[in-house]
Amino acid sequence: MRKGHQSWVFASKPAIMATGTVVGPFEGEGPLADDFDIIHGDLMMEQDSWEKAENMLMEEAVSLAIEHAGLTREQIHFMIAGDLMNQITSSSFSARTMQIPFLGVFGACSTSMESLALAACLIEAGAADYTVAATVSHNATAEKQFRYPTEYGSQKPPTAQCTVTGSGAAVVARVDLAMQSKLSDLKLDQPMGRVRITAATIGRVIDMGIKDPFNMGAAMAPAAVDTIEAHLRDLEIEPNHYDLIVTGDLAQLGHAIALDMFKKHNIAIDGELYQDCGMKIYDYQTQQVQSGGSGCGCCAVVTYGHWLRKMLEGTYRRMLVVATGALLSPLSFQQGESIPCIAHAVAFEREEGE
Repeated sequence: MRKGHQSWVFASKPAIMATGTVVGPFEGEGPLADDFDIIHGDLMMEQDSWEKAENMLMEEAVSLAIEHAGLTREQIHFMIAGDLMNQITSSSFSARTMQIPFLGVFGACSTSMESLALAACLIEAGAADYTVAATVSHNATAEKQFRYPTEYGSQKPPTAQCTVTGSGAAVVARVDLAMQSKLSDLKLDQPMGRVRITAATIGRVIDMGIKDPFNMGAAMAPAAVDTIEAHLRDLEIEPNHYDLIVTGDLAQLGHAIALDMFKKHNIAIDGELYQDCGMKIYDYQTQQVQSGGSGCGCCAVVTYGHWLRKMLEGTYRRMLVVATGALLSPLSFQQGESIPCIAHAVAFEREEGE
């Protein structure tokens, strides 16, 4: 299964059986609104704290993904999930409600692809028939923890990103089980089981010495490029093997830096092949989001809600999604530490004629 130094190739091609995406009101005003399953009308979501609202987002996304797969919670062998809160409390509390055997992971905003890669790994190894991978973020909880209290209303610089309020979950299954089951079609004629996970690359921690928590794109871009380089090297493929290469949430600044690094490293990736979830989820003209979107939920809801839909519609057949994460904490920032970053990649392929 291991290919090269840091990649896995999945011979069984585990299937994305179904997904669930839930977002907040601001995300519902963006250009991808039609791609999400649920859009909440306010950030509190009828809860008495933002943290409880975040917890509810994940519970809804996981429940939707399982429902769309035509399964019950009891049929899911493992839930792999993480978030941005201290001790990944949103994921742990959601797992308490879901009562699915739970593996908690932390990769900051890279958690969506980290959890998905591990979910596919369990399927490939025969350790599970069905797994669910999930992550979540909430604008108000993340801003309060990592930057300034929301009530403070501080002015943000142009490099800043808007933390996405949203949760995305995906049910991963053995191919034979996925194709035998009655699947939700996510408003499409094609079942989700046609999208397979073919490979994954686990990233290294890269730290370029950046200390500004309002400049995540610049901090994370080198990690994204490093993981993409490793993926291409390990699998012995060229970038045009994919119809689309996507990063999680580098937004405008990080996207530009990554493109510049590709050029310097002689990697044939241009702005047509390469896009970014943080640049897709909001409308720059009407929503005034500085550099773009970020947060654990950014890559999750855009990938599970938008990009996989585009694959099923036939726009793309092969896609590489590289979720990026900044591994800082309030403590490390307060002690003057720089921001270590990481990126994990998962390769998707649409099977034809099924």
